[in-house]
Amino acid sequence: MSVLEESTKLDKNIISTLVTTGAGYDIMRYQTLPDFLGQDAPYLLYLMGKNMARKTTIQNYEELYEFFQYMGWGDLSLVKEKKKELVFKLTGHIIEKRLSQNLFPIDYRVECGFLAETVQTLTGQTYECLEEKYSKEKYIELTAMIT
Repeated sequence: MSVLEESTKLDKNIISTLVTTGAGYDIMRYQTLPDFLGQDAPYLLYLMGKNMARKTTIQNYEELYEFFQYMGWGDLSLVKEKKKELVFKLTGHIIEKRLSQNLFPIDYRVECGFLAETVQTLTGQTYECLEEKYSKEKYIELTAMIT
């Protein structure tokens, strides 16, 4: 039985022991998985993110930000809080590199699914998340909206 089968939740101690290289991850994430999943890739990647969040222990926004860093997803920060939505900014070296490459179409569906599910867990309200790329400014805006 693997560690993941024995443990119902991932935490930062487990995640920090994993090692990966960005290039291998990006090729799998942005080329192989979409080819394998076909036209349903955006929807399925979003669900993968939600599923990952359900298997992760995150108690607060600071742990959420740390998780994004450990996963190599970038530096996440809450930039705007409205009555029915939370706006996050995803920045950092990895985001700049992904936005400046022309090899693969880049999306943030896994991150959106993960964020929606985690914010739902933290707040008790149902959220959906959308992404918007700001290539010139080198950041991604993730908007979690109450549904």
